[in-house]
Amino acid sequence: MRFLGINAIFHDPAAALVVDGEIVAAAEEERFSRRKHGKRPVPFSAWELPERAAAWCLEQAGLRPEDLDAVAYSYDPDLVRPGGRGLDEGWEDLRTTYARRAPAFLSTALPGLDPARVRYVPHHVAHAASAGLAAPYRDSAVLVCDGRGEAVSHLAGHYRDGELTVLAAQELPHSLGLMYEEVTEHLGFLRSSDEYKVMALASYGEPRHLGELRELIYPTGDGGFRVEPVDWGGYAKALGRGESWTEEHADLAASVQARLEEVLLDLARWLHGRTGDRSLTMAGGVALNCVANTRLLAEGPFERLWVQPAAGDAGTALGGALHLAQSFGEPAAPMPGADLGRSWSDEELAAWLETARVPYERPADMAAEVAAGLAADRIVAWFQGRSEYGPRALGRRSLLAHPGRAANTERLNAVKGREQFRPIAPMVLAERAHEIFEGGPLPSPYMLFVHDVRPAWRDRVPAVVHVDGTARVQTVDRDAEPLLARMLEGFEARTGLPVVVNTSLNTAGRPMVDDPRDALECFGSAPVDLLALGPYLIRRYAS
Repeated sequence: MRFLGINAIFHDPAAALVVDGEIVAAAEEERFSRRKHGKRPVPFSAWELPERAAAWCLEQAGLRPEDLDAVAYSYDPDLVRPGGRGLDEGWEDLRTTYARRAPAFLSTALPGLDPARVRYVPHHVAHAASAGLAAPYRDSAVLVCDGRGEAVSHLAGHYRDGELTVLAAQELPHSLGLMYEEVTEHLGFLRSSDEYKVMALASYGEPRHLGELRELIYPTGDGGFRVEPVDWGGYAKALGRGESWTEEHADLAASVQARLEEVLLDLARWLHGRTGDRSLTMAGGVALNCVANTRLLAEGPFERLWVQPAAGDAGTALGGALHLAQSFGEPAAPMPGADLGRSWSDEELAAWLETARVPYERPADMAAEVAAGLAADRIVAWFQGRSEYGPRALGRRSLLAHPGRAANTERLNAVKGREQFRPIAPMVLAERAHEIFEGGPLPSPYMLFVHDVRPAWRDRVPAVVHVDGTARVQTVDRDAEPLLARMLEGFEARTGLPVVVNTSLNTAGRPMVDDPRDALECFGSAPVDLLALGPYLIRRYAS
């Protein structure tokens, strides 16, 4: 059976296709539209339908809209509760109206689709399915935490043989995700977009406001929590866009981050007490907080923690499709990896290069050429295979650099046009990771945890060591990623370092590069030395 999932209600519009229980394709609309998070400069832009992403998913499987058995829309307007939530009711009414008309909108966007085949899947159920049904274990506890859904901001439950039992849900307006969004905005960043910047800034501060925040943000002992109104200006003055942060801003970020971790730990302990599960799966935007994830695993009661790589709202497209597949009696296979997006043949890539009139070569050993460039301190744009689903660059659409040059942190942040307090991440072969990193789960293929860099390595790979001595590691499986593995081995042979810097292939305010044109535009406009586009190498300098 064939199920298409659609997210189109808050932000990060996306589509995903599940056929006979297997995940065939998943992509975010921003990779097609080039509008980050699917946002236009008007409030209702987040309700954008992922038309191009959906059409591409169907094309991947050779399907037409009329071939679909059902379409999941990851928001159920019947669950919206009018009044009493402290939210903007005018916008809520409009949002609900939009969702009710989604079947008609989708049948227009996908001609041939029967509107009666569109099924509403509750927002947090879709999040839960994206974790519990995609994880490598059949049974698990599941924890969802984000800004908001139809009427709640959190779900706790468990999966048994593919069936979800909900044990707790926190009603709005109480929301850990919205609280973190408020702090993000107060610190001069873009809410529902830049929360990871607050997490990074927290490492520069001390949680000196933690005691006060414990009085305002607290668990209730029944699987839920409360978030009372907080006067953030009482802790640090609001920052305008582009203004410099100070110690007081870092301390506020550190305090909020610490309180978030504490409340999540309490929720996890409550959930474990109800389920007794060994494994916890997580989704929702809060699950992208890799510092909190690491503490949950280290101090929490669960032996294993698996986080959906597309844990934000984009992942609800996949979760909705998986939920429908399960409800129709087709158990879902575990997620094979995050490389679920677009790819191009060698011939198609060559045609792009010819059209762009860019001089290029086809080296006999791409891994060796890139390793040599990195060893010479070149910055490499790496474009290989299917693009990633979710916000992390995982060796498909990446910028690579030498980790042994401390100046490369500042250099790459300047290339990308982003804040200098932002860390950059290491990529390492899975079997070598234990030598260099500790304190987090290994292997760690999706960059969803942080690890302590062993003291003996901190001066050897300074570019990937954050101010607190940690790094957000991506481990590489040599069987799944043979080209990356050979590149890493070639770099080590030249430098003695088994680690390469990996950050997303994009510049500030732009979505991650997805297609060849994006790659060529990024290479042409940013100070990048090499572009490895499939089997082709483009140089900014003479070889």
